[in-house]
Amino acid sequence: MAGGDDPVGAGDHRYRPDPDWGALPAGWSYVEVAGVAADSQDNVYVFNRGEHPVIVFDRDGTFLRSWGEGTIERAHGIYITADDRLFLTDDKDHTVTEYTLAGERVMTMGVSGHPSDTGVVGMDYRTIAQAAGPFNLPTNLVAAGDGRLYVTDGYGNARVHCFSSAGDFLFSWGAPGSGPGEFNLPHGIDIDSSGRVFVADRENSRLQLFDAEGRFLEEWPDIVRPTDLFICDDDTVFVAEEGARCGLFP
Repeated sequence: MAGGDDPVGAGDHRYRPDPDWGALPAGWSYVEVAGVAADSQDNVYVFNRGEHPVIVFDRDGTFLRSWGEGTIERAHGIYITADDRLFLTDDKDHTVTEYTLAGERVMTMGVSGHPSDTGVVGMDYRTIAQAAGPFNLPTNLVAAGDGRLYVTDGYGNARVHCFSSAGDFLFSWGAPGSGPGEFNLPHGIDIDSSGRVFVADRENSRLQLFDAEGRFLEEWPDIVRPTDLFICDDDTVFVAEEGARCGLFP
């Protein structure tokens, strides 16, 4: 635990916020933080919706650098693999792009500015008429142990897409709905040590679990609109819940 006076949590999982960690340069603002990831050297990458989309700190919160200025339509997801491949999900650009840790583009999945045809109106996931291919307002990515890449395609679609390590499209699964294997805004994704794919099915208020080929295994209900999740090496699952009212349409 670090900083503050009032820990939250229970048992072995008790934490305190550290409000002084990660001081920004004068005049800078995150506006909104979309995601956070760490590289193999424990440097922390904050993907945000301000003027400096990727802001990098060391583990102690000392500012190191920023990059991505003028290149991101809207920050949504960030993921760094064990071998330091960095992926950014830009939902309004309908792309997922791999970068070096220094911010040099390696490859892009999806076509910039060109959403797939799902019939969605704006970003209103309630209007999705049918599932489609990659991408329409994608949300997050995770890499499997074999290198395959899984992407939740959520605000404008209702699918999970799987790509090879090189970014070649392999297959998809999912459709609009609330049944097994259906989604109502797949928003976050991670994989446990056995290879099970966990999907935060936000507006259905559940996690859905699949095998590596997208076959439904089970669901975890009693979760309030999960936005993201993180699975530790010991398979402890951390889930961020948006709550009952935040971010709802009027």
